[in-house]
Amino acid sequence: MNLKKYIELSNDYKNNSQKIRVITESFVEENFYCPYCGGNLISRPNNEKVKDFDCSKCNENYELKSKQGKGLGKKVTDGAYNTMIERIISYNNPNFYFLNYDIVSLDVINFCAVPKYFFVPEIIEKRKPLSQNAKRAGWIGCNILIEQIPNSGKIFYVKDKQIQSKDKVIEEWNKINFLQSSKNIQAKGWLLDVMNCVDKIKKPNFSLADIYKFETYLKDRHPNNNNIQAKIRQQLQILRDKDYLRFEGEGLYSLR
Repeated sequence: MNLKKYIELSNDYKNNSQKIRVITESFVEENFYCPYCGGNLISRPNNEKVKDFDCSKCNENYELKSKQGKGLGKKVTDGAYNTMIERIISYNNPNFYFLNYDIVSLDVINFCAVPKYFFVPEIIEKRKPLSQNAKRAGWIGCNILIEQIPNSGKIFYVKDKQIQSKDKVIEEWNKINFLQSSKNIQAKGWLLDVMNCVDKIKKPNFSLADIYKFETYLKDRHPNNNNIQAKIRQQLQILRDKDYLRFEGEGLYSLR
């Protein structure tokens, strides 16, 4: 998939960031669909601050973030830090699309959707305030730490230039819909952290002993909890009950 077809749509813009925004938004609207229901995407007016697309069928909304390079990387630049945190806490944030492309060939390398319920304050990094000489002196932006989003929360339409089937995209999106019902940010943070630990094991079958190796990491993430192993077992039970994991007996688990 390639962005060259959409270059002429940006001819009226001088700013490079505006150009790539027009190009990538047009590309996404024409080629993709809502991962929740498969409905068509409709772009919103450019003066909308937080939502780039609506689904014509189910009214889910999506914000697009694009970057050049060989991969999505560890982080993606976003807007104002305080605004982002407020959106997460109030559940007013949209779902996100992340797209990365080759700056020379304009080939789309990766394009994925991340459900809004995978966003917690811990994956939002505060950037340094702009200098006093800047036009917006003191303004504080943020980065989205995309590497801290569990693998199951990154639903790829295009992965390493390979297009994924529509049925697969919708199936993977709905598999993790159970997180949408979690309204407690702290509880959801625990669940996402344990899902990340499962990812880091890098094998479909694992044991409690494998997960316990991340006890120090989880203690750093949740310093007020003094019984990390019990909390780990609790989160694994929740993931089992939600059909995300399968309990094989005798402290063994497998990914579904």
